[in-house]
Amino acid sequence: MDYALLVSSFTRQHAQRGWPRQRMLHECLRAAIRDGTLAAGTRLVATRTLAAELGMARNTVLYAYEQLVCEGYAVSDRSGTRVAPAAAVAMGAASALVRAVSAATATAAGTPFPGLSRRALNLREVAGPAHQMGAFVPGVPALDAFPVAHWRRLLDKAWRGLNPAQLNYGDPAGEPALRSAIADHLRASRGVLCDASQVFITDGTQSSLDLCARACADEGDTVWIEHPGYLGALAAFRGAGLKVVGIDVDQDGIAPARQDWRRRPPRLVYTTPSHQYPLGGVLTLERRLALIADARAAGALVIEDDYDSEFRHDGPPLSAMQGLAPDAPVLYLGTFSKTMFPALRIGFLVVPRALAEPLAEMRAQSAARGRVAEQLALAEFLRSGQFALHLRRMRRLYRQRRDVLVASLQRHLGSIAEVHGASAGMHLALRFTGATLDAAAIGARLQREGIVAHTLGMHATAERGQAWSGLMLGYAQIPAELIDGFVRRLAAVIHLAAYEARPALSASGGSRG
Repeated sequence: MDYALLVSSFTRQHAQRGWPRQRMLHECLRAAIRDGTLAAGTRLVATRTLAAELGMARNTVLYAYEQLVCEGYAVSDRSGTRVAPAAAVAMGAASALVRAVSAATATAAGTPFPGLSRRALNLREVAGPAHQMGAFVPGVPALDAFPVAHWRRLLDKAWRGLNPAQLNYGDPAGEPALRSAIADHLRASRGVLCDASQVFITDGTQSSLDLCARACADEGDTVWIEHPGYLGALAAFRGAGLKVVGIDVDQDGIAPARQDWRRRPPRLVYTTPSHQYPLGGVLTLERRLALIADARAAGALVIEDDYDSEFRHDGPPLSAMQGLAPDAPVLYLGTFSKTMFPALRIGFLVVPRALAEPLAEMRAQSAARGRVAEQLALAEFLRSGQFALHLRRMRRLYRQRRDVLVASLQRHLGSIAEVHGASAGMHLALRFTGATLDAAAIGARLQREGIVAHTLGMHATAERGQAWSGLMLGYAQIPAELIDGFVRRLAAVIHLAAYEARPALSASGGSRG
């Protein structure tokens, strides 16, 4: 804490009051405690030291400290003077209330969030906190099944092997060892046609989307996104100033019409072909090839978000779109947040060969560089076969949990809801067959019951078009033995909503006489 700067700033703001120095110091320290600048438990600097730093008599500082103790803002003992915990908490709450009231007043006055750009104000509310866990939060893997001990050993080995040069800023495209390991893995498991020079390490899918939007489109360009679709992509494209057009999806994925290509040709097309987010459909081979051909003809790039394709439960594994045609105009996105754990914050982007060099030059000017040890540990995890072993274990686990969930949903809700998109991934869609069911109201009621079930409607990316009524249910992190109990609670809420939505019997029709 720079007390000289703190006191100088406070004195300038209150010079007109004409307070003596001892009161000015006392008021300054009290204000700093009230607004949280001096947090609970903070030890105040010794009186002799502070007096010398501020160029004032020690008695002036002693007076200020004694006043703080008398008022309950500080406590004193043999080891010195500290900010009192109770006073700091109480004043922090009061300060937060004042800030909230001030913000509300500013909004009411017509100046909401001064300083934010229109792009920031245009962002959609997120579906829920990223740290949520439990039934049925989507996108969270079985974190308790990850081999933490083995990962810790790999990290320790990576740190021990680092030389001084590797503590400097790293390669902006990512560690060569990891880029090479990812390229080998993708060629073998996903049919991606690439080498290490086309692989760029990012901080995850959102980071990759931001990079695609900034590097491959200009402000005002058109980007197509699935409707309903992934809100993180919507935020990235809006944040880059792109014109977002929602393209309807059906049970087989994104389905652009010929007139879409003619009337509103895109610069980018975002799609999740292996497991559509949130409906779960799989884009057919015919549509994949057509999308590649149409994008090539229009001079557009397809962003293939392959976020959870490693978990294929039914049928043979599907090859990535990127490898279906030579030099396909596809930007291929992947992440280790689903296959390993979200806190790792490592994803990757595979670009067409012609874009590799210019993108590397762009990354050299703007990319964050670091986390060498984590990247080297991940490269070893891939090379050693432990990643493949972990994936096999997770596929078995998720398939078991999927099977239990589907059976339970059919048993308890088969009369009023249908399961979609359960062939892959870590979530499925529950579509209501009753037109009168209000998914938003059901989702809110479930939230009060301690169950998180995102509505399909909250993933809308266009004002018109496809409008499925239902819920998105993540199952990867729920133990199989607990699933039926959660589904029973889910079904009770839905059946109650269905009962309440039934049209009331008319007076004449309701009487038998």
